[in-house]
Parts: sequence; C-alpha cells; structure tokens
Amino acid sequence: MKDEKLTPLQYEVTRKNGTEPPFQNEYWNEFRDGIYVDVISGKPLFSSKDKYDAGCGWPSFTKPIDAGQLTERLDTSHGMIRTEVRSKASDAHLGHVFPDGPGPAHLRYCMNSAAMRFIPKEKLEEEGYGEYLALFEEKE
Repeated sequence: MKDEKLTPLQYEVTRKNGTEPPFQNEYWNEFRDGIYVDVISGKPLFSSKDKYDAGCGWPSFTKPIDAGQLTERLDTSHGMIRTEVRSKASDAHLGHVFPDGPGPAHLRYCMNSAAMRFIPKEKLEEEGYGEYLALFEEKE
C-alpha cells in the first residue's frame, strides 16, 4: 500500500511515529487465528498463535513470525527510554518491545493496530499467504 492509500490514523502511526488510543483500536481484542502483516508492504509480522492479552489495550505478541522483518531503535521520546519496533520492508513505525512479557524470552511486542492488517486463517490462501497455514496445523 502506498502512503497515499493510508488512512489518516495509519499515516500518523506509521510515518509520524504516532500511537493510537488503547482499547480503541481495531485489533487489541482480536483473537481469531490468523496473521498480522505490515499495512504498507504486506510483509508478515506476527501470528495470532503468539498474541496474548497483556491488558495494555494494544495488540501484544511474544515474538514476531520472522525477527528479520523488524528493526529496533532506541526511543527516548516522551521522557521514556523504550525500544521502538519498525518494519524493515517499509520503515513503518509499528510500536515498541518491552522486557515484561510471558514466555522464555519475556518480551512483549506492543503494536499499533493501525500499522498492521489482520488476515484470518481462512483467507490466508486466497490473499497469497498460504505458506503460513502451517502455523495453525495441529501438532500430533
């Protein structure tokens, strides 16, 4: 998606490093099976298998599908020291990663819904993401 096609909120978040309101964004409470892709490049970023309710009001994940699709930068804005997460493909601001998550890595990728597009499991094939169906196969 080109910048001209972004909604005002998507542009504010991805290009101006903005943040959408907690509990008032599209995916904070989305828990269907599927993947989240970069709203600009379409690159897969996160799986619903790694999503959890962190209670913060934004979509939170324990890890990305492929860490190579993300870049991290020191963010000292707003009087805080945080680690910003950006999409490598589009340089879009996605959110921040914090060391207070569950699991072995204790990471919480706190992302903005406006920076991503959710593709439900049942639409992965038709939207060209069929290879990611394997994420949702039952392990025996």
